[in-house]
Amino acid sequence: MSKEIKHSERSHALLSASASHRWLTCTPSVRLEEQFPETTSPYAEEGTLAHEIAELKLRKHFVEPMSQRTFNTRLNKMKKHELYQEEMLKHTDTYLEYLQGITIGLSSMPYVAVEKKLNYSAYAPEGFGTVDCLIIGGDTLYITDFKYGKGVPVSAENNPQMKLYALGAYLEYSFLYPIKTVHLAIIQPRLDSISEFTLPLDDLLAWGEEIKPLAQKAFNGEGEFVPGEHCKFCKAKVQCRARADQYTALEDFKSMKPPLISNEEVGEILEKAAHLESWVKALKEYALSECLKGNEIPNWKAVEGRTTRNYVDLDKAFEHLKNNGIDEAILYDRVPLTVAKIEKELGKKEFKSLLEEPGLIVKSAGKPTLAPTSDKRKSVSPDAAADFK
Repeated sequence: MSKEIKHSERSHALLSASASHRWLTCTPSVRLEEQFPETTSPYAEEGTLAHEIAELKLRKHFVEPMSQRTFNTRLNKMKKHELYQEEMLKHTDTYLEYLQGITIGLSSMPYVAVEKKLNYSAYAPEGFGTVDCLIIGGDTLYITDFKYGKGVPVSAENNPQMKLYALGAYLEYSFLYPIKTVHLAIIQPRLDSISEFTLPLDDLLAWGEEIKPLAQKAFNGEGEFVPGEHCKFCKAKVQCRARADQYTALEDFKSMKPPLISNEEVGEILEKAAHLESWVKALKEYALSECLKGNEIPNWKAVEGRTTRNYVDLDKAFEHLKNNGIDEAILYDRVPLTVAKIEKELGKKEFKSLLEEPGLIVKSAGKPTLAPTSDKRKSVSPDAAADFK
């Protein structure tokens, strides 16, 4: 398999692939974000560490000759990170095994690149990004993305981030390989989710032409602000006026007649308020940070929250209680582990053989819940809802 130069440092384009769903929908948001500082979180740093472990494993298997000693030395260094968790090894193995499954099924030696920086500026001004792994086998280009988060499953179907990576890969490798088909895959091991999507090269190139005008508008900071699901990771999400207007527009329903609102109006209100809770939470966090800086937020102030009590030394405290006649049995709760926790402890294979196959686990239907029509799950019929009750 071909070697690939390591790209250890990630830099971000203005029109980054990871934010493409946002800037393709809300074109002026990219320039608006420029006035806000870069931020990070423990979750993001945890994901970065998991990616580094995955990269090491992929390089050893696909790209560069590496002795077990060298591999162990590099891995042990990562294990010393404060955010390291043993389960990272299992989840990165899942990603590696998925890629191995692709390459084993190919009839000839594939080309593999890990953490490959790709330039798609022919479709989005100054656009580039780093794909976790790309494989070219026969006439198929495989673009894969490893996501370590455990929020919600991300679909690979017509995913703009993945398609931008594919465009960049096509621009770089099409003169060497007869690419006709593009296979996109997003692997989220912590959610047991692998989403795949295949499209003809012609469809990908047509999409690339379609987004050119939008990408140019985004680069120029032009267009209308469009609030929606894509606001979640926008730096301007708290103070964005378009987003605020979306929620304050609920006041429009005050003047509606007759006194009872219709089902159509219920749908409109729910759509407007879909992300109201998370927006208000972010707004409160921003207001608190401003108050703590000494800036005024009219009608609000920072105060000390509820105090908490903790043991100075748990073992010493319990030993003192027992020495004073307190029964040890009242100091602990014995709680059975949930099915999900037992599965995590045993591992999927042993869990299946010991509990699922003997019929000791029953899977009940999920409680009906409301979702937008864009949700991929099947609608619950009135009969099924009655059965659940």
